[in-house]
Amino acid sequence: MPEASAKSDYVVGVDMGGTKILAGVFNGSMECVGTSKVSTKAQRGLDAVVERIARVVQDSVDEADLSLKQVAGIGIGAPGAVDFPAGTVIFAPNLEGWKDVPLKKALEKQLDVPVFVENDGNIAVLGVHVAELKGKPRNVVGIFVGTGIGGGLIINGELYRGYGHTAGEIGHMVLQVDGPKCGCGNKGCFEALASRTAIFQQIKAAIKDGQKTLLTEILGEDLADLRSGDLRKAIRRGDKFVERVIESAAEYIGIATANLVNVLNPEVVVLGGGVIDALQDEMMSVIVETANDYAMPGAMKGVEIIASKLGDDAGITGAAVLARKEAKKAA
Repeated sequence: MPEASAKSDYVVGVDMGGTKILAGVFNGSMECVGTSKVSTKAQRGLDAVVERIARVVQDSVDEADLSLKQVAGIGIGAPGAVDFPAGTVIFAPNLEGWKDVPLKKALEKQLDVPVFVENDGNIAVLGVHVAELKGKPRNVVGIFVGTGIGGGLIINGELYRGYGHTAGEIGHMVLQVDGPKCGCGNKGCFEALASRTAIFQQIKAAIKDGQKTLLTEILGEDLADLRSGDLRKAIRRGDKFVERVIESAAEYIGIATANLVNVLNPEVVVLGGGVIDALQDEMMSVIVETANDYAMPGAMKGVEIIASKLGDDAGITGAAVLARKEAKKAA
């Protein structure tokens, strides 16, 4: 196969979260042919994280039995505000010291492949819209509940970035004035009330105050290895305390959904991220019921609220969609 045609066939999508970095290689038919994953280890500092992104890209390409020379572009979803044309991460609340980071430039230097950086929520909604909803709905709101809470907006069939490229920061809507402090510096953000970080903090604080829970039996007093899946196990074994915490988070997600439906009136609200992935059965009915309670009369008519089937792959899929689109433009 001549290299020119081989090169145009493959793209890499990277989902860079506060906890882990996932990379996937996609062929011309948008099938994932190789993946790799590492933990983010943000505490090691900026350069170390950039190194880890480069490594996970290399590993995923290696996994697919390819070389970087065959890759047309790399798309990256980064948590926080991103200047898309410059490929700069303006501010990432869940990554210490991430301010005005020239991620595109740093990775292009290391990998010698065109890199396109976008906000992770935008990337995830793009992945769901193209791969799962087949590009059909014209207006979609994505809410992604993981380490933080990301969001993305498809308006009139296109990703909506806003005037300064920071639209869709759904996790930083304030839902409780004087609520818990958020990583962005504000109080009472949606992310500070319903993200995995917020849920874990609430559980750990309650245990410190003497709350009994099956989680300490499963994982020990310090809950060092706590995962979203452990919450599901505890609820299914009858842990009423964990059930209440998850129900409260689901109610906040429902309130946020209602606010967004009141403002934007989309056809579809899609929910994703690791927390929804692990706790879909426990949360979705509460989210839908609460959204209907808080939405303006008539606003919910015909609006679908669904959980994404792409799960953890929404990020890498959307990043690959972006890389494919941008690499074509540049060709």
